[in-house]
Amino acid sequence: MRNSVKHQETIDYFLKIVWQTVANRYNQLVTEFGITQSIGYLLINIDEEGTTVSQAAALLGLKSTSLSRMLNQLEQSGLIYRKSNAGDKRSVKIYLTDLGKEKRQLAKNVVKQFNNYLNAHISDADKQYLTEMLKKINQLTLNYKP
Repeated sequence: MRNSVKHQETIDYFLKIVWQTVANRYNQLVTEFGITQSIGYLLINIDEEGTTVSQAAALLGLKSTSLSRMLNQLEQSGLIYRKSNAGDKRSVKIYLTDLGKEKRQLAKNVVKQFNNYLNAHISDADKQYLTEMLKKINQLTLNYKP
């Protein structure tokens, strides 16, 4: 094993570059709908019975405070509304408006078309192997203690 590893040869470099490429492509595709990739991802993941702010933050890998600016923007754009959770007044749930549901459907279509494209060019065996490797890398990362 060589002592120095070039950053372009590390697993995390490829994970980052591939995700940036995918996110950039999604942003190019959804910009015509007036949303971004992260907004589309959030809209897709808001449940019919509402999603708590903390659940939404976890989905996007953000702190609840970092999410609040995006939520304010979505509320002003008429895509979502917020209500205090009936069971716990401290907890706030996010719901989609009709416009939000419309944008969610557009985002879902983009994701479906892109995944159909990938599936047409990647064999089931390769896809399964990639998925297993990504799960393994995720678990190894969670277990890593230097």
